[in-house]
Amino acid sequence: MTALGLHRDFLPQYAQLDEPVRRDVDEVLAEFGANGRTNLRLEDVAGAKDPRIRLLRIDDAWSSVVVAHGESDGYLLLSVRRHGEALEWARKQRITENNLSGGIELRDDLAISTAVRDLGAHHPAESPDARLFDRIPDEELVRLGIDEGVLAACRNLRTVDELDILRPVLPELQYDVLADLAAGVSSETVWQELLQNFPRADGGQDSRPAVQERPGTFTEAMKRSHGHIVVVNDSEELADILRQPFDLWRVFLHPTQRRIAEHPPYNGPMRITGGAGTGKTVVALHRAHHLARNAQLVRKSILLTTYTKNLAEELARNLDLLITDRVVRGRIEVANVDVIALRHFRQRHPNSFDRVPEKDRRTRWQQLALRHHLGFTAAFLDQEWRQVVLGQQITTAEQYREADRRGRGNRLAPAVRDKLWSAFEEFTAQLREENKWAFEEIADEAARVLCEDDAKPYRHVIVDEAQDLHPAHWRMLRALVWEDDDDLFITGDTHQRIYDNKVSLRSLGIRVTGRSTKLRINYRTSREILLWSTALLLGERVDDMDEGEENLVGYRSSFRGREPEPAGFADESAEIAAVVQRVQRWLCNGIPPETIGIVSRTGQFGDGLTRALKAAGIRAAPLGSSAKTRGVRIGTMHKMKGLEFRCVVVAAVSASMIPLEAAIANADDDPQQHQQVLQAERNLLFVACTRARDALFVSWHGEPSRFLAPVLSAGRTGR
Repeated sequence: MTALGLHRDFLPQYAQLDEPVRRDVDEVLAEFGANGRTNLRLEDVAGAKDPRIRLLRIDDAWSSVVVAHGESDGYLLLSVRRHGEALEWARKQRITENNLSGGIELRDDLAISTAVRDLGAHHPAESPDARLFDRIPDEELVRLGIDEGVLAACRNLRTVDELDILRPVLPELQYDVLADLAAGVSSETVWQELLQNFPRADGGQDSRPAVQERPGTFTEAMKRSHGHIVVVNDSEELADILRQPFDLWRVFLHPTQRRIAEHPPYNGPMRITGGAGTGKTVVALHRAHHLARNAQLVRKSILLTTYTKNLAEELARNLDLLITDRVVRGRIEVANVDVIALRHFRQRHPNSFDRVPEKDRRTRWQQLALRHHLGFTAAFLDQEWRQVVLGQQITTAEQYREADRRGRGNRLAPAVRDKLWSAFEEFTAQLREENKWAFEEIADEAARVLCEDDAKPYRHVIVDEAQDLHPAHWRMLRALVWEDDDDLFITGDTHQRIYDNKVSLRSLGIRVTGRSTKLRINYRTSREILLWSTALLLGERVDDMDEGEENLVGYRSSFRGREPEPAGFADESAEIAAVVQRVQRWLCNGIPPETIGIVSRTGQFGDGLTRALKAAGIRAAPLGSSAKTRGVRIGTMHKMKGLEFRCVVVAAVSASMIPLEAAIANADDDPQQHQQVLQAERNLLFVACTRARDALFVSWHGEPSRFLAPVLSAGRTGR
């Protein structure tokens, strides 16, 4: 077929059309597949800035704006609008090629100059205020791909807010460069990423990428426009995209995301980090797809895994959307990590057994603490056993005496360690006598089975939400594949660690040095919600899973929205009534109920809220329900992991609920563990808030949680 490019903005507009108009668009687009030619009825745009921009009539009322570069060199669909609006919009647009990437850029020069003029009216020429990019010389901005027109505009900017005002009219790649610089990313870091995303045609790395020197066609320029243009290769691919027009993540990847997902084989484990909403999971899905295209792979050669069952089910649903080829899809297995562990554990222990729950463990530890006169809490003993004994695979008293307990708080004298070891031995003996096993023990048994086997079950293992896994899980994952190219692909964010499992990949033999990259652009959450949520983590020191520290430098949102609304109430009934009222308002404004999520720290508050919603005639369904299930989604904060909603209520953020008292270790007994659990509780609140795209309502009754202090002290106190 004639080369056809779809601009990212075209698909949401197409999705909003009434069904009869969409069918008319489909019929017109079908003409692109006729013998590689088209008989499209294109109309010139009088007074157009760019004569290549034409109109394509859909019917009497609707037109599509098209870049027509000649039948032999492809077409680009930019927009679909009512005819008068399309004509007015098309007159203002101009198509250029980025002098760094060689990709297509859509620009409105008049809109840029008008926006800059309006901003300048608020800043007299003699104003002493520093400008946003004063520290960066013109030649450096030009080297980073900023062209003359945009350079003149950005020189007048004083704040990030002013840059955000210009975002809708700036070429996308140039905006990304400026936004990174404004967020504190060094120009050298930006330059290195550009070199990786848009390498030189000759493979050189010593000067500008110079892709503009590549001879090529308009179609090739469209193909270089990663992130905002997709070139459709046949009518079947076009139909597949139009069937799911809202799922832009399936089709459009930011250049950095695409570079990672479609990278040639990595020569070992690869790790992707980044804040909430930066597309780590999307990259993992696309990497799985990329690897699965290898014709030499057999069925289920690739494992895509994560910590919880709900997340695994969500990954499987999204993978089904992404991959329509059944053979390719069949090469990927999706399962949570404990399901995989249990499968291989049963090879050595085929008889029935029970997994010991946390509540049962705590009861046993309380009894052992009394019997052995230990003077430690059940929480401390459980964590010491999980994090030190199981984490380091300690099997003797001598090993425990020498064990590294960094991060576990107070030092323990050798005599105390000996008393503890006696309790650990008795605890383990109790479990084995009753044929009970902890999840971590099951994973370690599975690892032993796999290490003894001459074959490996997978060629590639992709791990999502890696920050929540225990060392035993990592030992099993390492044993699932041979050490080879593309063996492990790991995504995670330690700012979102909500389970108390801390690891060092290096100590577990998983080397990611030199094979690690960070995503910084949040595509899910508005800038206002992101800044508010990130403030909750103020002052926290977070590890990077590789014996270093993680940070959020350069972390930013790709769009603007409304400020979050925090609100406090006298009692629980008043808070529940306010939440119901807020949900009713969203529903009246046309928000689909399935795109509204409500969470609290515990299920008890959610139960009362569910009853109140039902009394108000609002249907509710558990978080993680099928997309076909009607109703507002409601559940606990832990269930929110991996999900996203247009509107979110984070309820019962009260001092008595967050942090949950039962989850916090005794500060005097184990101060280090106390801090780790506090951080996990704070991260849990951060995760819940960053699930919101457009609106966030945070409520409490009585005194607010101490975790809200950074945002409430800034003056946004709600009622």
